[in-house]
Amino acid sequence: MSSEKFDLQKVHHCFQQCLIGESDVSIDAYLDAFRELYKFFSLMGTVFGFVSSDVKEKVEILQKLRSQKENSEKFETVQIMMEYEQDANLLDKKDYVSGSRTLLRLHRGLDFIYVFLKRLGELTEGDAKTNTICQTSYNETLAQFHPWLIRKGAVVAMYALPTRDHLLEKVCVDANEAIVLLPEMLAVGRQVYDRTQALYTKFDLHGLP
Repeated sequence: MSSEKFDLQKVHHCFQQCLIGESDVSIDAYLDAFRELYKFFSLMGTVFGFVSSDVKEKVEILQKLRSQKENSEKFETVQIMMEYEQDANLLDKKDYVSGSRTLLRLHRGLDFIYVFLKRLGELTEGDAKTNTICQTSYNETLAQFHPWLIRKGAVVAMYALPTRDHLLEKVCVDANEAIVLLPEMLAVGRQVYDRTQALYTKFDLHGLP
C-alpha cells in the first residue's frame, strides 16, 4: 500500500515544525519526523534492521515521557528537557530513563540518514549502485558508536542495496517527487540536526553513555 511507504513530503513538513524560536527544537515534531523515517528503515528490510528497531524503541520512550500528565511540559522542547533533567540531577539517576540520552541515539541516527540521503541525491545516474555511498555514510557517522559485530553485519548487508531509482521506487510514495523535494528536506533537516547538536554542546551532553 502506498500509504505505508516513506513520505518525504511529510518528513519535510515535520522538520519545518521542529524549528522553535531561534535555537530550540520541538520534541513532538521531531518524533513525528522519526515515525516517518522509521518507515524508510523498515522498508529497506534487513539492510537497516540494526537501525529500525532502535529507532522504534527510542521514539516510544520519548513519547512516553512526553505523555506523562505531571511532567509533559518538561519534554516539550529539547532545551526544556535538557535543562529539566540536568537541573534535577536525573542524568545520573540509575533507575531513570533519560530523555536526553534517548534523544542522543536518534540524533546520531539523523546524522547517518542525512549524509546517506544527501549522497543519494547527488548520484547523477538512476542506475547507480547505492551500496558504496551507504557504507561510506555509515562508517563516517553511526559506525563509531556501534560495536564491531554490528558494524560488520551492517556493512555486509549494505552490499545488497539496489540502484538509486530502484531504491526510491521501493520505499517512496512518489520516487520522482522525492528526488525533487530531497534538497529542501535535507536543508531543513540539517537545521534541526545543527540545533540539536548545539544544544548537546551547550549542556555538555555529547558523552552520555
